[in-house]
Amino acid sequence: MKQSQPPKAADASRDEPAADGFASYTDDSDIAERESRWNYALVGSGLGVWDHNYRLDKKFYSQTWKSIRGMAPDEQADGDYEAWLQLVHPDDRDFVVNAIERQNAGDPDYHVFEYRERHRDGRWVWIECRGAPVEWDESGAAQRVVGTDTDITARKETGEMLAQLSRRLDLALQISDIGVFEADIDHETVEWDDRLIAIYGLKGFDRRTAVTAWPQAIHPDDRERVLGTVERHVHDQTGFNHEFRIVRGDGAERIIRARGAFFVDGNGCRKLIGANWDVTEEVALRNELQRAKDLAEARNRELEAAKENIEHLALHDYLTGLPNRRYLDKMVEAYSARCREEGTALAILHIDLDRFKQINDTLGHRAGDHMLKHAARVLRDSIRATDFVARIGGDEFVILCIVDTASKKIATVAERIIRELRKPIKYEGHDCRFGASIGIAIDAGARLDEKQLLLNADIALYRAKGSGRNRHEFFSNAARRSILTAKRLADEILIGLERNEFVPFYQPQFDARTLDIAGIETLARWQHPEHGLLAPDRFLDIAEDLDVVSTIDALILERAIADRKAWIGEGFAVPRISVNVSGRRLSDPQLGKKLRSLKIEPGTVSFELLESISLDDCDDAVAANLKKLKKLGIDIEVDDFGTGHASIVSLLRLSPKTLKIDRELIGRLPQSAEQRKLVRSIVEIGRSLNILVTAEGVETTDHVRILQEIGCDMLQGYALARPMPARQIPAFAREEGWRRPEGEARALQRALRRSVSRTASR
Repeated sequence: MKQSQPPKAADASRDEPAADGFASYTDDSDIAERESRWNYALVGSGLGVWDHNYRLDKKFYSQTWKSIRGMAPDEQADGDYEAWLQLVHPDDRDFVVNAIERQNAGDPDYHVFEYRERHRDGRWVWIECRGAPVEWDESGAAQRVVGTDTDITARKETGEMLAQLSRRLDLALQISDIGVFEADIDHETVEWDDRLIAIYGLKGFDRRTAVTAWPQAIHPDDRERVLGTVERHVHDQTGFNHEFRIVRGDGAERIIRARGAFFVDGNGCRKLIGANWDVTEEVALRNELQRAKDLAEARNRELEAAKENIEHLALHDYLTGLPNRRYLDKMVEAYSARCREEGTALAILHIDLDRFKQINDTLGHRAGDHMLKHAARVLRDSIRATDFVARIGGDEFVILCIVDTASKKIATVAERIIRELRKPIKYEGHDCRFGASIGIAIDAGARLDEKQLLLNADIALYRAKGSGRNRHEFFSNAARRSILTAKRLADEILIGLERNEFVPFYQPQFDARTLDIAGIETLARWQHPEHGLLAPDRFLDIAEDLDVVSTIDALILERAIADRKAWIGEGFAVPRISVNVSGRRLSDPQLGKKLRSLKIEPGTVSFELLESISLDDCDDAVAANLKKLKKLGIDIEVDDFGTGHASIVSLLRLSPKTLKIDRELIGRLPQSAEQRKLVRSIVEIGRSLNILVTAEGVETTDHVRILQEIGCDMLQGYALARPMPARQIPAFAREEGWRRPEGEARALQRALRRSVSRTASR
């Protein structure tokens, strides 16, 4: 026989034994009645009966035993011990194997044991197994073991919950430093816990003797009151709640809060349970708070005034005293609601000061603050009492006006504001001048949207500033579309930079006397994926707003240097290439370092500067970079000369290699003697300063002839060559089509234009 087999096997309910041990002494009806009574009792008790008869190799499991495990009443167990063992919780498995062996051996310590088993629904069930041998063989080995299994999951969960609750309570008492006592009134005993003994500082006293020292620990001034209170509540069998002072065993005076509750235990004994905790710091804080409260009440009127002042500051600009953006948000909602209700129109004027930054930067923030205060006064004086004006940040202001009709009156207000703000302001001996750009948006009706109206005024302001400043503009859908178009173009420019869509085109420059190629100007083009090849006039303004012109300049320069090397490799020796450089790039303190990394051969590259960059008042950063360019062997050319404000002094200081006469001065040379005199004067100025002169816009053979007669050094224009991609330059130089008769040359130019057009379409 396998004594280690667990009490699980194939179902044998058909061989169920009699419930008691006296079936042989009673008749069948008595046996049936007793068996029925015993089965009902077992079912009602929740006990799952099992019977292992090893001698007969039979095992019985009651329906309750099966129900505990989620089995059906008529389901049979497979009797596989190892399979059943896998249902036992892994943490309990070794214990269960040992417990079954000890139980089968009759060990009284294992008549009852507990373990966890997997239920059919997947959860763990706690089972209390009770069992013992009832029959033995001649050697004393168990032949029959009988027992019961009980589902004690609920009891275990309740026990764990009570244990957890006890732990929480003990932890709460420990954290809060609360001491607990329990008094048995009928038996006149009191027991303190360790925390309560520690609170009173009663060293040498245990849990039962500490109460004897308690009356003496109470502060003498509180002793009679406290003892009387406790005695009265004990007599009345009611709880209590009071505070008193004690003198600890170490002499420290502390304040104790005590609470007690009366109850009768299960044995009918009257008991009082209570808690004490040290509230010295709490009482000190309470007293301090009371003093603070008294002080606050005494200063109530002062605080009310301060509150009003704080509310004013929260809604107003500290510098100008005007309402701020937060106040504007409230008022624009109120004004809009009123307009929707009354059927009137709401006009919003968004005002931005022009040239304010220059004043702030040159004369300091105090001067800027003075200008802002002046602007605030002008705006206040320019509006009606029913209008609203706010400073929303920096040098920006907003005015709200409710009007009956549309724009004429609002335009008058805007013009008056601009006129007043343009008047010079004296500040510490300086005449400060600035102006204002104003964007205006008006709307009315039940669908008036104040947020959109604010946005529309901002769009109109953007248009006013872009149209020359010191002016006002009304919002229109066309302006909105223009803004959206500019925004879309800006996004496309940034994407184009990522995709290397900006490419160089090249226009040769010719020696005016020999018509040999003397140089090549590099021109930026945008190979747009939808619109084809775009010249700078289509994207330069937006690129400047995005501050990426310097990036485009750098890309074009790198490509031009690479293309020049490729041309030399094909046998075309390019004398030099010129590239445009923006004012912002000239202000870059890292420009010299970036150019050195390109390893430019001295004398092969020149930078074309707009005439406005070379003015006498260019800043220190530009001047420093111009010196670095010359050290690197990069020549300087002044572009569009004759249309700006460059002086002879600035030319001497800049000492450029070349002046480029603007095409506007070249166009009417054949028809205008005055234009020829002007161009001749520029050529003579260049010759006197040892500066070469290049003429742009050379469109006809007459232009070529006249400029040769005047003594111009170099020519550039469609009469000789149009801009073309890098791959066409060597072939163009070899063909020398510009030297041919005019008709043949024009045919060649048309062929080149078609080639350029095909390149652009790709």
